Amino acid sequence: MLDFHLAEIYQVETKRLKEAVRRNIERFPDDFMFELTKQEWRILRSQIASSSWGGARYQSFAFTEQGVAMLSSVLNSKPAITANISIMRAFVAIRQLLANPPIDKVSELQNEVRELKQYIENVFTDYNDINEDTRMQLELINETLAELQTKNKALNKPRNPIGFTAPQYKLGK
Repeated sequence: MLDFHLAEIYQVETKRLKEAVRRNIERFPDDFMFELTKQEWRILRSQIASSSWGGARYQSFAFTEQGVAMLSSVLNSKPAITANISIMRAFVAIRQLLANPPIDKVSELQNEVRELKQYIENVFTDYNDINEDTRMQLELINETLAELQTKNKALNKPRNPIGFTAPQYKLGK
């Protein structure tokens, strides 16, 4: 923005605005404010309101966004003070927003779903591990039972009698 527009906004004379800037020039580095060149000034001159003697007397200052904010802190008009207070409040609000971001319900739900999925995967992995262990134990039990059955059959087959046995005679004929 050009100095005379800002002077109008901040309700000060352009001359006073330029004085305030020159007295506080260290507050206005090149990325905050610069003075228009003669060529830039000539190009804009036809578009600028003229002074009482028929033209603008001095080249204008052009302010960036940061320069406009800084200007509000060096001027002493009520609109400049109000603008400066608003800027400070905006900075505080932004800092608080960055420090305590609002809770995004969708992101929160996405995180909870992601955590639930991970939990379920862990439970199933544990379940599958237990299942595998159980299967192995059942196989061992079945093998042991098969061995016992084989031994039991061998033990239960008819044995030859031990000791003396009397001959059996047939009577009759």
